[in-house]
Amino acid sequence: MKISVLGSGNGGCSVAFDCAQHGHDVALWDFDQFDTQISAIARAGGITAGGELTGFVPVAYAGHDLARALDGAELVYLVGPAYATENFANAVKPYVAAGQTYIVCPGSCGGGLLFKKILGLGIEDTSVTIAETSTLPYAARVDGPGTVHINLKLKGGLYLATIPGTLVGDLLPTVQDVYPAMAAAKNCMMTILQNGNPTIHPAVSLCNVARIDNTHGDFFFYEDGCSEHVGHLMEAVDDERLALAEALGVPVLRDPDLGVLQGYQTIADYNRGYRTAPGFKGIKAQSSLDYRYFNEDVGYGMNFMADMGRKMGVPTPTIDAMITVVSAVMKKDYRTQNKRTLADLGLADYSPEELLRVL
Repeated sequence: MKISVLGSGNGGCSVAFDCAQHGHDVALWDFDQFDTQISAIARAGGITAGGELTGFVPVAYAGHDLARALDGAELVYLVGPAYATENFANAVKPYVAAGQTYIVCPGSCGGGLLFKKILGLGIEDTSVTIAETSTLPYAARVDGPGTVHINLKLKGGLYLATIPGTLVGDLLPTVQDVYPAMAAAKNCMMTILQNGNPTIHPAVSLCNVARIDNTHGDFFFYEDGCSEHVGHLMEAVDDERLALAEALGVPVLRDPDLGVLQGYQTIADYNRGYRTAPGFKGIKAQSSLDYRYFNEDVGYGMNFMADMGRKMGVPTPTIDAMITVVSAVMKKDYRTQNKRTLADLGLADYSPEELLRVL
């Protein structure tokens, strides 16, 4: 299969390597300003990986010519953080044609919905298959030009949703040769709410603000940053996330249970589960608080959950408080900067009942 991967960061390089190692014809693309990895991969003719997945695999193309990267692509992965989705969507919009398939990986709070809205397609439109994953399929870090270290490829707890959800049965077999652990989500509300990042990252970061400021992240985020009382905050956020899922009628796991299923953790609790997790071992904290653990997971994920809570009549007091406190810490009003409200995703005019029907 001809597969295009948009995004050359940790996730994009991992997806491209894995798909190429499975025998697919892979093109890797990124914007001009992100040239380090693209140029290194182009010079080498492929990607080198270490860790759980190892070796060198050739790629058919690595560069900044989007028309060339998308030419003949049967499947396109858009791989990046939440704030990359809009840029990806605007870039590919002139090239999108009926019958194509695009997967936002990870959806990071409604990325598939936003992508479809920017393309000018209604939620129930099936002319182009738009999907999203609940999370990135790997724990990985780019560790040099043209190389990526893949600590873990998820063993489970990885979900795929199409928009609308009726298409997922047709799409799932297409991706399962590379991702056998991928399972069908009921709809995109399940992929949104099964993403555990807003449960974990803001709580650990907020409880370690001084340490991050003073050491510039010179400690282990999970091993040193988690404790019993940090776990209490994570659990309170998770309880509200699960209450939203129940109101929406989607099956969502507690985050520690998800971590065990994925292969990150061996203990399903909010304290030792993270501190002793093999999949989180050795991961350093962020060097600055101005990082996606606040900017993405509070600015997008928590804000979306708070907005959805208001829509569904589900209280989210801990999430609301986290948004307020993190905004004060960062001197940045995450509520007004939020780009993933129901209105932004084209869902504001649906009643809760209509929302569940169309998705």
